[in-house]
Amino acid sequence: MLGILSLKEGIEKAEEVGLDLVEVSPNAKPPVCKIIEYGKFKYAAQKKAAEARKKQKTVEVKEIKFRPNIDTNDYEIKMRSVRKFIGGGDKVKITMRFRGREMTHQDIGVKVLRRIREDLDTLVRIEQFPKLEGRQMVQIFAPNLSEKTDSARQDKVISDKQ
Repeated sequence: MLGILSLKEGIEKAEEVGLDLVEVSPNAKPPVCKIIEYGKFKYAAQKKAAEARKKQKTVEVKEIKFRPNIDTNDYEIKMRSVRKFIGGGDKVKITMRFRGREMTHQDIGVKVLRRIREDLDTLVRIEQFPKLEGRQMVQIFAPNLSEKTDSARQDKVISDKQ
């Protein structure tokens, strides 16, 4: 800690020791500099950036395909997969596929999508409402982040009462 120095004085001090004057925080008032070897500084910054990239979670969009006349057991199995994907932090794209004459009875597909929405009500937020694209109707759900924080708060309240 040398205190506040002029640029010229800082460079002279760095040359005396045989190191470089590196600006660490340019936005600070006054800017913060360190007398270190620039190569080591650059290497440390690279390592830090690589570590940040490694920890980053990419949100994937998982697709589950339904049919309008789906049986209850098939529905439950697919809903289990949807809950697993949502719990893992991924978005889920629900695709309602219509074949042949099913296109004339789109209301049945809309009812199934409404049922899915009601079953997942507390777990998800709707990112895209049902939209007809050719012979399929698509709806996208994303994990409800506020729900996780609410449940964490409830757990804390419960543990505080005990």
